[in-house]
Amino acid sequence: MAAEDRFRRPAAHEQLLNELTGKDGPFRALVDALMFAAALGCRKGKRDPFDKTGEPVRLSLMDSRQYGDVLIDVIAAVEVRADPKILADERLAERVKIFEEYANGGLNFIQGELNTSGSRDLVALVSSLVMEALTAPAEQTNELAELLQFANLDE
Repeated sequence: MAAEDRFRRPAAHEQLLNELTGKDGPFRALVDALMFAAALGCRKGKRDPFDKTGEPVRLSLMDSRQYGDVLIDVIAAVEVRADPKILADERLAERVKIFEEYANGGLNFIQGELNTSGSRDLVALVSSLVMEALTAPAEQTNELAELLQFANLDE
């Protein structure tokens, strides 16, 4: 389980994370890449546990991102929808673990896309994944998108 003030990142994806946040990568910070990967993993239904970890990331970095702190809670609420107590303060470690595993699933998905395309253009890949999510037909929306829409965070 993750420490209360940190979350883990999968060691298997250190190189990919470095590329995602590098000079030519689509993200400025590691926490942004992990947030995207977690949302992607949730959207694709890929929750992949892992044991080997890289340097942990301070959980407080999520607070400085728009809706970053909410993302962990929303993903956990979707994953454990029959148990509203998942949002209790004492279950933060469980919510963080769910976030970590979806981030790993999202990174696995991105790596698979890179492997099949033969390209290392991460900006184009991330852009196409965002466009795919934005233009998905209404019948393909998932519970996370519905919950975010219901929360109406933009108002």
